[in-house]
Amino acid sequence: MTARDGSPAYIIAARRTPVAPRGGALAHLQADELAAPVLQQLLLDAGLSPASVDHVILGNALYAGGNPARLAALRACLPAGVPAMTIDTQCCSGLDAITLGVRMIEAGAADCILAGGAESFSRSPIRMHRPVTRDAEPVLYARPAFAPPPFDDPDMTDAAARLARDRTVPANAQAGFAVVSHAKALGAKSRHADRLVECVPGVRGDDFTRPLTLKTALRAPVLAGSDGCELTAATIACEADGAAAVLLVSERSWKRSGRSGLKVAAARSAGGEPSDPALAPIGVARSLFAELGKTAADFDIVELMEAYAVQAMVTLGELGFDTDAINRHGGALARGHPIGASGAVLMVQLFEQLARTSGNAEETGRRQGLALIAAAGGLGAGMAVEAVICDQKREIAR
Repeated sequence: MTARDGSPAYIIAARRTPVAPRGGALAHLQADELAAPVLQQLLLDAGLSPASVDHVILGNALYAGGNPARLAALRACLPAGVPAMTIDTQCCSGLDAITLGVRMIEAGAADCILAGGAESFSRSPIRMHRPVTRDAEPVLYARPAFAPPPFDDPDMTDAAARLARDRTVPANAQAGFAVVSHAKALGAKSRHADRLVECVPGVRGDDFTRPLTLKTALRAPVLAGSDGCELTAATIACEADGAAAVLLVSERSWKRSGRSGLKVAAARSAGGEPSDPALAPIGVARSLFAELGKTAADFDIVELMEAYAVQAMVTLGELGFDTDAINRHGGALARGHPIGASGAVLMVQLFEQLARTSGNAEETGRRQGLALIAAAGGLGAGMAVEAVICDQKREIAR
């Protein structure tokens, strides 16, 4: 690869699979099998050849090695010479993978990158600690440590339950938030069908989404918490399978493409207290506001991860977003949470709502978008984008 001048990064295509609950419609597919058709479709959408790809970067949280990104790239029939890397920042992985791709383009190290995330809860490996002595038995474990002693390293659900209690977020308010998420997702099903890659015949939508009533949500089993601030199966995103990715290009390649899309205005990853992982995106958002000279009111569409209703509600309360701008097509409470892919799903949702209408901004008035997500260990990630229109003849003439 020859050296290139740095450039802003542009998203000119975005795709995802449907998201299905663990053990559901996608249960027989490995993470890389989910990602491969997404990568292929992105290139078809943009009219680019596989040989034009400089790098593939995917997030994955559950596989503990094996480099699923490389497997996905080869399954997608990319040339063997195209490098691929897998990163793990838990729930932030998919968005951090896109950020890493953005940084490579900004540094002049690449012109074209496929970036996103893939996760299969259904096919993820069974985890065991190797015994220390020969006569000991392997020890099963559900999750790795996200922070070492003396840091507090709570289970994510326990941390969310503590947040609900400390901020006094009632169970019925959380349930109401989940009901709205499902309603939005149901209303948007037909709108985002053209962003979905049908990796399993007949599976054309997020099959966890349903007409959820407040009465039904309040009857859901309690999974954590007490004192009227309980977390239930309706207010925690279900474990899920899915993949999502975007096609990132340099400014020169964007102008040549003639495609409308999203310009990445800023991207941030940050850390917070491991004991309060849900709060990490608040600092990320404030850093982005300061960098861009914007406020919450300047963003027309915000995709906020709903791993827990209480986490999303507290974040919204702290940052002051217009509730009409948040998760206009529903959130993870209505889809499910394929951990390593969820951050990339947010970006596909942004692309769907901003790039789809960027050619008719007068009608929609929607130009600025923001994605935010929290992760175990007190990590957060965010990305701000702007819808852009490419007039191919005019841009090439420049």
